[in-house]
Amino acid sequence: MIQVQRSFAGESGGTLYLVATPIGNLEDMTFRAIRTLREVDLIAAEDTRQTRKLLTHFEIQTRLVSYHEHNKKASGPELIRLLEEGTSIALVSDAGLPAISDPGADLVRDAAERGIKVVPVPGANAALSALIISGLPTERFLFAGFPPRQRKALNEWLASIAHEQGTIMMYESPHRITKTLPAMLEVLGDRRIVMARELTKRHEEAARGTITECIAWLDEHPPLGEYVVVVEGRTAQAAGYSADSSVGDTADGVPNGAGELWWSALSLDAHVRHYEEQAQLDRKEAIKRTAADRSMQKRDVYNAVMRKDESE
Repeated sequence: MIQVQRSFAGESGGTLYLVATPIGNLEDMTFRAIRTLREVDLIAAEDTRQTRKLLTHFEIQTRLVSYHEHNKKASGPELIRLLEEGTSIALVSDAGLPAISDPGADLVRDAAERGIKVVPVPGANAALSALIISGLPTERFLFAGFPPRQRKALNEWLASIAHEQGTIMMYESPHRITKTLPAMLEVLGDRRIVMARELTKRHEEAARGTITECIAWLDEHPPLGEYVVVVEGRTAQAAGYSADSSVGDTADGVPNGAGELWWSALSLDAHVRHYEEQAQLDRKEAIKRTAADRSMQKRDVYNAVMRKDESE
């Protein structure tokens, strides 16, 4: 059954406000955010110590409670109970929009399932701020969150987003970025990226270049601060296409009329056979070309095709 929320109608019950907070510059706090934090009955914060500094700065005295990854199973149901009794609650994260890559998403889901009003109070966001200054396409994009720490899981995660045609945004720590970039180079190829850090702060910086160039930059300039990494999507340029491709008229190296790449509907096996039959390439070169098209490792394409051959 469809559920319709009318955020400012006069229904009974509490409201959960998702309040954006500054990502560095306190001047990015909106008038509405300040008013909401003053008017609600309770503020649920990811880190009460961090949020208390913000509240003190803006002379907000609303009661503050903790809600984070480690206590969400206990505090989440209690917050829902209070909302159902008519309490108004503001949810905030350490910085930026709550419920993005934090446990706030669980609270929002539970509230929405119970018909509790969930109201956004927009403001600063690190990922979108990095995107709009990146110089990369903005008409289509994917926020991918934090990459996994383990190398195998990281490679699988990167492979899962390798075919994304839109611009990709991810968060990374200064301690991990020098390990993540080489993995990106291996799985995604040498795409254009932007490393944005200290957004809205005094030392705001955006390093633009290929992955190879950014790796070299970090060798000379040790990472500092949290990063938003903005990555070029799987465009025709990233696929290595050119207008004078030798593949033929049916695969001329540009997206088709629907804006899709010519091989989008092909299986790996069919993709390889296309190069063997249409471009008269041997199996090794066809696998190499297919891997380049899809930003995959040659051995992965080879193994997949060989398994297909053995099963037939």
